[in-house]
Amino acid sequence: MTLSPITRRRLGAFRANRRGYYSALLFAALFCLSLFAEFLANDRPLAIWFHGHLYTPVLHDYAGSDFDPDALPTDADYTDPDLMGVIDKDGWAIWPPLAYSYQTVVKDLPVPAPAPPSWRNPLGTDDQARDVLARTIYGFRISVLFGFTLTIIASAIGIAAGAVQGFYGGWVDLLFQRFIEIWSGMPQLYMLIILSSVIAPGFWVLLLFLLLFSWMALTGVVRAEFLRGRNLEYVRAARALGVSDASIMWRHILPNAMVATLTFLPFTLSGSVTILASLDFLGFGLPPGSPSLGELVAQGKDNLQAPWLAITAFVVLGLTLTLLIFVGEAVRDAFDPRKGVS
Repeated sequence: MTLSPITRRRLGAFRANRRGYYSALLFAALFCLSLFAEFLANDRPLAIWFHGHLYTPVLHDYAGSDFDPDALPTDADYTDPDLMGVIDKDGWAIWPPLAYSYQTVVKDLPVPAPAPPSWRNPLGTDDQARDVLARTIYGFRISVLFGFTLTIIASAIGIAAGAVQGFYGGWVDLLFQRFIEIWSGMPQLYMLIILSSVIAPGFWVLLLFLLLFSWMALTGVVRAEFLRGRNLEYVRAARALGVSDASIMWRHILPNAMVATLTFLPFTLSGSVTILASLDFLGFGLPPGSPSLGELVAQGKDNLQAPWLAITAFVVLGLTLTLLIFVGEAVRDAFDPRKGVS
């Protein structure tokens, strides 16, 4: 695939911004690692060789009776030393680097929870004796996936709405603008409190609720680009040739409007991550027990005697948002025609 000269110039300008370029690489590496959280932090072995058969507990559920005839035919508890003793006697097991999942309760702590960092728990435990590092890995994955999903869907809706406003103008633009002004003034937090009293909040419930308001972030930018682009000569020529409105919007005006829009996407993504963390901190986010960076912030506030909780939450959230901001600056420079490659 041959890249156009302008695309090569933009990629060169993005790489020229070393801070943004390496931030993008680091963020991509952390996100890819978090996608395999079950293989990094889990209370189930990655693989078990027992009586000549290979088992993969990280991928499949097995009953305790599959390994120990005296055990109950329920899901195997691999934290049970008796069960692992039977397995080690006639086989072996390969564990992930961190032998705790986000909901695993760490047993036999030397001090009451929350326990400070140790070789066993590198970032300590929270007030429910759960490993902080494991919950951070899973919480980072959920936060970024939520942010990506919300940003992509909201941006698609906002771009479509702004395109219709700017292209047709007139009463369509006027009525749409009045609707946006009224809708953006709705008290989102109060509506979420009412919603949480009726429906148990979850990943998809929060996503749908926030979509009702997040789509307006890019509408103004796209509307302005379409208002400017609809009067350009090549757009008028396309209309004179009988090209449909949808084709003109998609093929002729939208590519130019996306230049300004793409520069906002990393900042929109960082805002989406912050929204979920804020809701979890206030108690209106994911269900109790879910791995969450916002819930870790709340635990740090409630357990001032355990500073590692607040420090971990601050470092992870601060690093994530900082990387996204640096990437956004590099993307902005890449699409700025005044920026050249040094």
